[in-house]
Amino acid sequence: MTITKTTLGGNGPEVFPMALGCMGMGGGSWYGANDEAESIATIHAALERGVNLIDTGDFYGQGKNELLVGKALQGRRDQALISVKYGALRGPDGAFLGTDGSPNATKNFLAHTLTRLGVDHIDVYRPARLDPKVPIEETVGAIADMVKAGYVRYIGLSEIGAETLGRALKVHPICDLQVEYSLVSRQPEVSIIPALAQHGVAMTAYGVLSRGLLTGAKPGAGDLRAHMPRFSGPNGEKNQALVAALARVATARGVTPAQLAIAWVRAKGAARGVTIIPTLGARTRKHLDDALSALEVTLTPAEVAAVEAAIPPEAVAGSRYPAPMMAHLDSER
Repeated sequence: MTITKTTLGGNGPEVFPMALGCMGMGGGSWYGANDEAESIATIHAALERGVNLIDTGDFYGQGKNELLVGKALQGRRDQALISVKYGALRGPDGAFLGTDGSPNATKNFLAHTLTRLGVDHIDVYRPARLDPKVPIEETVGAIADMVKAGYVRYIGLSEIGAETLGRALKVHPICDLQVEYSLVSRQPEVSIIPALAQHGVAMTAYGVLSRGLLTGAKPGAGDLRAHMPRFSGPNGEKNQALVAALARVATARGVTPAQLAIAWVRAKGAARGVTIIPTLGARTRKHLDDALSALEVTLTPAEVAAVEAAIPPEAVAGSRYPAPMMAHLDSER
């Protein structure tokens, strides 16, 4: 199958139609034990398959994830577009201490990211969350200064709403918005996707498989997901009905649940005039192969409707994050 690259928004770089998210890999995973060598091998395999957008965050493992990605990209920098989220403050015990999107902090975060990754520029740089203490214009303006200085190529945003996006665009072009979007997380359809279409901004969609919920993942000890609202307690039990419903539709279509969920997201983007790049957190080469196989699946409007009828959003039990974390999401306002 020949894969055609697409532009990341109206002004962004050419990207493969799927991105690799590295949060779950060695060097700071929140999803339990993993193998650093396999993580590096997975990044290499992704690059060899044409995947060029590699996503990380400077607060994943307090910098350890960036060190891992930097190690994996040694000698391969020209094959990758590095996307980095920043702004989350963490203590030495791993606790989250808030968000800082101020101009000086932005430039300080970037300096250390460049050092850990061992590169001279970041391709897409973005605040992970809106800092309620700092106008988005100031945050984007600081990154724009770094674009002018050559340390950043493009500006992205993460988990912000339509109104904030409009304000940011008055300061500098935005190539993409990173936001959770899946069959069970459909809030972006209300105002965010229309705004993206209006402004010609792409979406890099994470959580497309709802952190494995849609494929029947059973988080174990040491896995952050075991404590998240959709996996735990009565919510987790109730959501198993949705997992089973997706599996039945997938079987009827002759694909896997993961393939169906990824194909659904891509079909929704095409229907709404928005470039959506699923960002899959493949932690192994097997996971990567499974994710990439979804690019061979194309859904008709009737098939999209059938999937949505099987998994109505109002049937989802629990929010995507615990309440304190949801309160920080500008995208949910």
